[in-house]
Amino acid sequence: MREIVVVSGKGGTGKTSITASLASIASQEGAALCDADVDAPDLWILVPPERQEKFDFIGMDGAEVSKESCTGCGACLDFCRFDAIRMEGKKATVTAGCEGCGGCAMVCPKEAITMVPRQQGRWFKAITHLGPMVYARLFPGGENSGMLVTTVKRAAKEEAQRLELPNLIVDGPPGIACPAIAAVTGASLALAVTEPTESGIHDLKRLHQLTADMDIPMAVVLNKSDVTDMAPRVREVCRELTIPLIGEIPFSRDIPESVASGSIPVEHMRPSIDHIWQEIKRITG
Repeated sequence: MREIVVVSGKGGTGKTSITASLASIASQEGAALCDADVDAPDLWILVPPERQEKFDFIGMDGAEVSKESCTGCGACLDFCRFDAIRMEGKKATVTAGCEGCGGCAMVCPKEAITMVPRQQGRWFKAITHLGPMVYARLFPGGENSGMLVTTVKRAAKEEAQRLELPNLIVDGPPGIACPAIAAVTGASLALAVTEPTESGIHDLKRLHQLTADMDIPMAVVLNKSDVTDMAPRVREVCRELTIPLIGEIPFSRDIPESVASGSIPVEHMRPSIDHIWQEIKRITG
């Protein structure tokens, strides 16, 4: 199965528009979709899902105080370096800032603190007009987004295997932190969407370092390629880093207008997007 994870250094590069357009083309062969940007999922805007199953996402354990056993000694308050404990009415109370380290439970002399599972979000299995889709919503301020990315990607991969679909198209999270690492793990190809700007080049180099360290093949799509005069510099960086630049998509007002109307802008990206898909197939075999 071909597993393509579309990534970017930051939001707003056109990553989701390109993901949806590639999924539209890949669906002709058969494809499963995954929105791994669990902090701000938006693939559903272009590919409306019909939910079939809903699951609670349980992250790391969090601290919970027994008011009956707590004597208000303050040992946990003194220990917590995350400022996640405050005293209310001479009783310890755990705030939303708890990192789940468990240290407060260890230092409590009355064993009034226990570690309990915490729900951090939900994830869903759905069907769309392009194929099955798995996506998630992390609760505001929720932790363990990397764990949730791993959960939805594994479920999407299992669904693709169950249905014997040859392609898995993943809308990855921006950046190079834990969610992005979880998204590209095991991918056939990390497809980096960048822009012809200094910050775009900087982010591209960081993504290259990440995927190289993980031994994940990477290719580049230069989006909005004609909005500045820096496209030659992006091409030069790709040559220096030996990253294949497999497509350039010029700016068109039709693309954001299509997205604003909730439509996949695949027709407005042609012929570039067709060439990009053929290059992806060539690279991944």
